[in-house]
Amino acid sequence: MFLPVNFTRLKLWHLRELPGQELEFHGCNKVQEAPVLLNNSKWTAEFTLHSMSSLKEICRGLPLYPLPENRGRRTGIPHAPVRTPNLTAQEKKLALRNALRYFPPEIQKKLALEFAEELRLYGHIYMYRFFPEIEMRAYPIGEYPCKTKSAAAIMLMIMNNLDPSVAQFPQELVTYGGNGQVFSNWAQFWLVMHYLSEMNEEQTLVMYSGHPLGLFPSHRSAPRLIITNGMVIPNYSSRDEYEKLLALGVTMYGQMTAGSYCYIGPQGIVHGTVLTVLNAGRRYLKAEDLSGKVFVTSGLGGMSGAQAKAAVIAGCVGVIAEVDEAALLKRHKQGWLMEISNNLDHCIARLRDARKNKIALSLGYHGNVVDLWERLVHELDTTGELLVDLGSDQTSCHNPFNGGYYPVQLGFEEAKQLLSTNPGKFRTLVQESLKRQVAAINRLADKGMFFWDYGNAFLLEAQRAGADVEKRGANKTEFRYPSYVQHIMGDIFSLGFGPFRWVCTSGDPEDLATTDSIAMSVLEESIRQGVSTSVKQQYHDNIRWIREAGRHNLVVGSQARILYSDQRGRVSIAVAMNRAISEGRIKAPVVLSRDHHDVSGTDSPYRETSNIYDGSAFCADMAVQNFVGDAFRGATWVALHNGGGVGWGEVINGGFGLVLDGSKEAEEWAKMMLSWDVSNGVARRCWSGNDYAYETICQAMKENATLKVTLPHKVVDESILEQAVKH
Repeated sequence: MFLPVNFTRLKLWHLRELPGQELEFHGCNKVQEAPVLLNNSKWTAEFTLHSMSSLKEICRGLPLYPLPENRGRRTGIPHAPVRTPNLTAQEKKLALRNALRYFPPEIQKKLALEFAEELRLYGHIYMYRFFPEIEMRAYPIGEYPCKTKSAAAIMLMIMNNLDPSVAQFPQELVTYGGNGQVFSNWAQFWLVMHYLSEMNEEQTLVMYSGHPLGLFPSHRSAPRLIITNGMVIPNYSSRDEYEKLLALGVTMYGQMTAGSYCYIGPQGIVHGTVLTVLNAGRRYLKAEDLSGKVFVTSGLGGMSGAQAKAAVIAGCVGVIAEVDEAALLKRHKQGWLMEISNNLDHCIARLRDARKNKIALSLGYHGNVVDLWERLVHELDTTGELLVDLGSDQTSCHNPFNGGYYPVQLGFEEAKQLLSTNPGKFRTLVQESLKRQVAAINRLADKGMFFWDYGNAFLLEAQRAGADVEKRGANKTEFRYPSYVQHIMGDIFSLGFGPFRWVCTSGDPEDLATTDSIAMSVLEESIRQGVSTSVKQQYHDNIRWIREAGRHNLVVGSQARILYSDQRGRVSIAVAMNRAISEGRIKAPVVLSRDHHDVSGTDSPYRETSNIYDGSAFCADMAVQNFVGDAFRGATWVALHNGGGVGWGEVINGGFGLVLDGSKEAEEWAKMMLSWDVSNGVARRCWSGNDYAYETICQAMKENATLKVTLPHKVVDESILEQAVKH
């Protein structure tokens, strides 16, 4: 008989499971497969050796016989903060019962003890024993043992999300944002990979918050994968309930592209930050050239790690504070951060020099951003010199009391210890720290610095902490400082632009270069054919971006690229790429996706929809319709999430993945799905009263006679409202 045997554990298995037998080896090693003979006087059985480092092995399902060695948390890699769900004794039993559902009764006793220990030590059952030994990365698509290209593409995207060079806390399955998970535990990873390897074109894998419910019959035009994350009944969608439900193993926070398997590393936010800083310069400083302008911010972890590179590409001086030395050193090693220092005197001196000589610089300050802001206030008070032009924040402030934001009063390690031993005190210090940070920002802003909220819930949490961020007479989605959507990116969304991205599944950089060339050619041709001035500016920014992206080596993990494009650009680029695959100019399929942070993917009143003023900013129809509409218009997979960016209970996200394989069907699906994916949001923004969206959707209707959108009539005479209310 043939059984899968882990060569690295063969001796252990022999001693524990097969007492008294002798094993004879025939020239095998960890990587190869080779026969092993088991001999005694009664019978002979033949086994096959498989290395745990093979893709075939992770597709066989949960490794149970024998159980992998439990090595616990690995050293040398960053780990997620300890969670404090405050479960009752009964709830702890329920969490264990839920985790043990994945395992047969004969091994439950052994696993129950270690799972209980994980729950006690870390506040969650990650199942560290089942952390795979395989090198986690995006392998070329042809190496995945699957029956369909779609399933292989999904596997590639999952493994890219968990690649240690991409993922923030890889052993806790966290891709970015401090708590954005791909799965809730490692059992789910093994089961999903097995299901994908078995999937055919008439099946759909259904995912409930990290849990694979199973493969269900469907049809070729249906999505191969449907994902929902965190779909908690609204009255129970609070942070406290989230911690408990996560610990019980029944829900999960997928951020935006972690739990939908579409993250492409920090390149995505590099691009978004470049566009944000360029457009902030135009709006606030009336400047196309940002040489000598200073941008101060914080965060060098997951997505926030992109800020340093973005500052240099935009041409300014970027000073970024980070409390975690590991994150700082990671960005410096990658070359994304030019210099690092833990000395504020040195930072101020370098800032002054780069500012004076108009040198593009990314400087990482190892310390708390509050200290940096307060030092800039000190320089203003003592020299009269305002050393900062633009300011923002990219700490994971959507998760401020569980490691997303660290208080200035304590050092990093001391704060982490307090977080696990006294979370109430930690919360108090965070809120005091937020108030100090806002006080310093206010002082600098009064003298001419321009600050914006980067959609990480910074101002929302500062308000909840009692900081002075109120905007008198405004509605509850507005603060003293605008969100970057309200002032910078909102009009771009209303034009139909958003983060369109792709992954070359061959893993070949030549394919990425080909797709870059195709995208630039498409945008240049669109400009020649004629577009509005505002659209032309965005096309030019993105052509510039693609050139800079290649020069700055922005690929981390999969061979991926991102640009902001409108409906016309996205469809044209997709069609051109699909034809290039058909012609063999691109060697393997291309996966299209986007950040959910887009024109129609997200309902988020403090970020993506913060510039919608008709009262519907808190409604989630758009995101849900986006998810459903993509599903029946050709998406390979779709995802719907509670939370992302600004936190649990604050946002609903819809997203997709679409595999281009060079077929005629893929071209038709791309045309239909991408058109809807943009027009859905533009039409909604038009209905809310946005002029850019009105013009954009009217143009789309001219180009497609089957598109018919309800257009709003404006109230021309505002006095009739006053008269009617008084009547």
